[in-house]
Amino acid sequence: MKHTDSTIQSYSENHTEAASPLLTKIHQDTYAQVPLPQMLAGHLQGRVLATFSHMLRPTRILEIGTYTGYSALCLAEGLQPEGMLHTIDRNKTLEATVKSYFEQAGLTQKIKYHIGQAVDIIPQLDEVFDLVFIDADKKNYQRYYDLVLDRIRKGGFLIVDNVLWGGRVLTAVNQPVDERTRAIINFNAQVHRDPRVANVLLPIRDGLMILRKK
Repeated sequence: MKHTDSTIQSYSENHTEAASPLLTKIHQDTYAQVPLPQMLAGHLQGRVLATFSHMLRPTRILEIGTYTGYSALCLAEGLQPEGMLHTIDRNKTLEATVKSYFEQAGLTQKIKYHIGQAVDIIPQLDEVFDLVFIDADKKNYQRYYDLVLDRIRKGGFLIVDNVLWGGRVLTAVNQPVDERTRAIINFNAQVHRDPRVANVLLPIRDGLMILRKK
């Protein structure tokens, strides 16, 4: 899922603020104990998410796709004192582990952890968000986008992960692709044309689409 030279990647990581001891532990635990550890945001991307959060100083954040909680903790770094982060994941098997990480971070009062289907939970959230991060099942990216855009304040940001999809988005238009790849290709094209947002695609790790609501 890396699209830059490995030496450049290492140099970038070595010249990026170190992760906290807890984030380092989550990284190590995930790679040692959890299936598909490459789904973890990781050091460089995690610092990028934390930087966006510090710049925006949000009071409300929504994350779709918690996994082991690494990105949620990064996003929570810029939360204001009265702030709240909602994070949604359908994988109940990781619930106890993720909750323990949030407890260790001292953020159980600032992170609301939802277990279930995001398409069912999002409509129930009576919030206006400053920042939304989507890193979940790719086939539903457009659906999530449609659900959250009206819940983001004017000038707020939406960040979407995996929009380069291992480079498979470069597949020729008429060439057959799998369902997830086609979903991401279509998503990238549709949000790029959406007049309600301004967008930039950053080739960080597996691609981050940054969208600002106009």
